[in-house]
Amino acid sequence: MNTSMQPVLINGTWASSIATASFQAVNPTTQQPLPHVFPVSPWSEIDTAIAAAADVSREIRGWPGARFAEFLERYAQEIEARADLLVETAHAETGLPRSPRLKDGELPRTTNQLRQAAAAARDESWRVPIIDTATNIRSMFGAIGPVVVFGPNNFPYAYNGIAGGDFAGAIAAGNPVIAKGHPCHPETTRIFGEAVVAAIKACGMPPGLVQLIYRTSHEDGLRLVSDPRIGAVGYTGARQTGLRLKAAADAAGKPIYLELSSINPVFMLPGALRERLQKIADEFASSCLMGAGQFCTNPGLIVVPAGELGDAFTAAAAQRFAAATPGTMLSEGVRSAFLSAINLLKAAGAELVTGGESGGGTGVSCSNTLLKVSAKRFMADPHTFQTEAFGNGSLIVHADS
Repeated sequence: MNTSMQPVLINGTWASSIATASFQAVNPTTQQPLPHVFPVSPWSEIDTAIAAAADVSREIRGWPGARFAEFLERYAQEIEARADLLVETAHAETGLPRSPRLKDGELPRTTNQLRQAAAAARDESWRVPIIDTATNIRSMFGAIGPVVVFGPNNFPYAYNGIAGGDFAGAIAAGNPVIAKGHPCHPETTRIFGEAVVAAIKACGMPPGLVQLIYRTSHEDGLRLVSDPRIGAVGYTGARQTGLRLKAAADAAGKPIYLELSSINPVFMLPGALRERLQKIADEFASSCLMGAGQFCTNPGLIVVPAGELGDAFTAAAAQRFAAATPGTMLSEGVRSAFLSAINLLKAAGAELVTGGESGGGTGVSCSNTLLKVSAKRFMADPHTFQTEAFGNGSLIVHADS
């Protein structure tokens, strides 16, 4: 086992971290730690990255969009050259299927995003120039400064802090990026870092254009997003963490763009259920259980009519949930949070229809879980009943008759 700590990417150089704390990713399929050790960067290391990004921001201000377009296009090529390694590594770190999910779906999506951002950088349409002839005022959007990007656990490529959509948009607009990797897939992120360094060198970009740290303490994460040298923050992930970061950024007057959790309420109308109840049950179960329910589009709250129709739909959905093999979850943390949310919903008065237990699938998993509650009980405590259970589960609300 390799016990040496992986380096951080600071100012264009892979440097040995000065961290005293470290972590390892865990293969969720085998439930065994993966070999590489990664640092929890202390503030002094983060501060160095911020300073380098601030210097680059001043250097590149006013550069033509074509410079950034060339970099993004070359970066996409460097990623494609590492496709096989990225697929194997992300599969080991997340348990997500090699094909079609990683190789055929998410990786091409990621490189396409980079190329689309390159096109926007080249034509500079994002600037939205405006000439107010009445007042003779001219305005347009411009670069904002160093952007910190936090990626989530469930998209190791397309939302990765060093490769995803927020990253691509920040670079296209002429901003340096400080990427904060996700601890569920740090080696995947490091490989992206290798590709980004190759693209920076090939295009003659400033070394500090893109920097990478893997993990911080909660306190240093809040300090990072509120630092006066930071221009903006992009965050995708858990609601609780996102709201803490938002509060820190808001207090410092820093724009922060967040995509947080969502329970995605769906209303089942009586006419639709009378017409095609079994088909809707199939579609609901497929959507909810896809990828072990670890998508932000997961239908986590279903409202059905009270009485015979609602009961029939709940029974049909429960049958499908019980029959399907649970998928592998991204991490033990995801499983623990999922079960905690289920228990919270049960304590508030939801009835367990099926599932609700750890295990049942390969590696880190939980049984497919369905709960139900009356609309009257739901409205007595709507805040609790809108708790997200991130995973292969959903809550059915039976509307009052």
